[in-house]
Amino acid sequence: MDEDLAHKAISAALAGNWQKAVELNEQILRNNSNDVDSLIRLARACAETGNIKQAKSLSSKALKIDPYNKIAQKQALKWRGFKKTYQTSSGSSSAQSFLEEPGKTKMVVLINLGEPKLIRQLDSGDEIALICHPHRVTLKTQSGKYIGRLPDDLSARLNKLIKLGNRYQVIIKSANNNDVKILIRETKRSEKLKDSPSFPPEKIDYVAFTPPELVHKRQDIEEIVSESD
Repeated sequence: MDEDLAHKAISAALAGNWQKAVELNEQILRNNSNDVDSLIRLARACAETGNIKQAKSLSSKALKIDPYNKIAQKQALKWRGFKKTYQTSSGSSSAQSFLEEPGKTKMVVLINLGEPKLIRQLDSGDEIALICHPHRVTLKTQSGKYIGRLPDDLSARLNKLIKLGNRYQVIIKSANNNDVKILIRETKRSEKLKDSPSFPPEKIDYVAFTPPELVHKRQDIEEIVSESD
């Protein structure tokens, strides 16, 4: 029965239904108060519903039972700096947000990372802000703290696409001290770019098999992207 409840609790969290996740994990813990996995899941769910004090208590209990548990360690470190408030699930994304779509999504490893203490506080699924500058694109938390930036070639492309009217969502895929992976998703495509994907696949020479009018149309669109500043 607890295994079935655990699956339901995980599904609720993936769907962003944090209150349901709280209820299901609490039900498991009534039968086994030392279930470390349930304590960890409940801690996250409590934090996402705004109960940071309870989240701290639960992650501390998990660490007492399993001092080397990496997830519990990360939770305790993340919430140590918070007092009574925490950015809740409005900044978190469901499992559906991780689905990749050819031309519309791109997985990226950030460069020039920010403070390790901040990086350690990031969770998979956190939605972050994409900020355009004249010659670069940076990523920040919803509260404005610097996380890292995009590689120069991608920065240049996204800067131009955004100026032409495209819009994007960015979520954390994974984060540790030396590596932050994000998923960028196109959420709106400008009418000017309706036939031009944000993230083209690797170029393969299929020109000989493509009608000339389509080749020229694609070239025209790409010229708009490359020439507009």
